[in-house]
Amino acid sequence: MVTGVGIDAGGTLLKLAYSENGTIKYRKSEYGQAESLLQWLKMLAPQAEVYLTGGKARWVKEKFFPDAELKDEFSSICTGATILFSKQADSAVGSYLLVNIGTGTSILLAGKGKGKRVGGSGLGGGTFMGLGQLLANTSDFEEMVNLVSKGDRRKTDLLVKDIYGDGGEPLAAEMTAANFGKLPLGGRDDHMAALVNMLAETLVLLSSQAALAEKVETVVFAGSTLTGNKPFKEALSAYTSMFGLKPIILENGEYCGALGALLQKDGSL
Repeated sequence: MVTGVGIDAGGTLLKLAYSENGTIKYRKSEYGQAESLLQWLKMLAPQAEVYLTGGKARWVKEKFFPDAELKDEFSSICTGATILFSKQADSAVGSYLLVNIGTGTSILLAGKGKGKRVGGSGLGGGTFMGLGQLLANTSDFEEMVNLVSKGDRRKTDLLVKDIYGDGGEPLAAEMTAANFGKLPLGGRDDHMAALVNMLAETLVLLSSQAALAEKVETVVFAGSTLTGNKPFKEALSAYTSMFGLKPIILENGEYCGALGALLQKDGSL
């Protein structure tokens, strides 16, 4: 029996977290299939309490669940992340930085179910899909990730060593001097690898500055853009470690908002 449902209606995806017989389950869909998913949910749980968050929450409320309760997006994300984080890592960490990479990216100071937004960027999953379609001539997420895995960003990015040659570099030789600085060289797989590298570099630079300002040492990454995207997760972890910070990729992190919306009613499972 489904007793409660949290729905995160984001910019690109609709994500559900629902409690069925004491177990939390998850589902998601793109908006092209959203109506089918929500109609299924209404049949599955006609009496369940529904909690909504995200940018399109009001649209879902008006069209499907007029009695649903709206929840603050950032509070929902932080609540869900803290619960998932406690199952994955040392719950005694205290405050941490949560980098939620959805269509765009929000950087939040989180801990113990509370949080505040301390930064963000328009770079995120929308950038990956949008520029990826231009660079790789495909709109398929899995195909894009596969291209990243096969690509070599050094064939597309201009590196410090490309400028200075052998020796004498004031910076590490493999550091990026200019993203996409070697275009039109490289193939579409190399271009996709360069895109992921640019996203990871930029988001980690922003996150490291926020971590320094907020005096935290742990950076937790979440969001639908990371699901099945091993190269992106590896790049985020590697760059975060370079700054002396501890990176954690949150399992089921794409459902932070939905889970938090569901559990804010009582704060516990």
